[in-house]
Amino acid sequence: MPESSKLHQFGAHQKALALFDLVVGDLAILAREPSCQRLASQQIASADSIAANIEEGYGRGSKRDYAHFLIIARGSAQETHGRYGRLKHWLAADLIVQRIALCDEIIGILTATISRLREQENS
Repeated sequence: MPESSKLHQFGAHQKALALFDLVVGDLAILAREPSCQRLASQQIASADSIAANIEEGYGRGSKRDYAHFLIIARGSAQETHGRYGRLKHWLAADLIVQRIALCDEIIGILTATISRLREQENS
C-alpha cells in the first residue's frame, strides 16, 4: 500500500479534512461581515493547520518528528475547539456542540497516537 494511502486512512486526518470543510461552510457568511472577518479567517487557518501538520509530520519519516507535528496539530485542534465556543454569538448552539465534539474526537485520536509513537520510540 502506498505511504500516502496510509495517511488518508488515519482517522484523525480524515476527521481533520472533514472539519476543515465544515468550518469553511460554517463561516462563509461570517467571513463577509467586516467585524467578523479576522475571527473567521483565524478559525479557517486553525482548522487547516490540523490537517496540514498531520501531513507534514507524516512526510518527515521519523516517529519523533511525526509525534512533534501531531502535537502541533493537537494544539490547532484545541484552538479550533476554543474558538467555536467563542463563536456562540453568531452560530447556532447545536452546530457548536457538533463541531466541538468533532474537535474532541480529533484531539483524542492525536493524543493516543502521540502516546503510541513515543512508546515505540522508547522501546
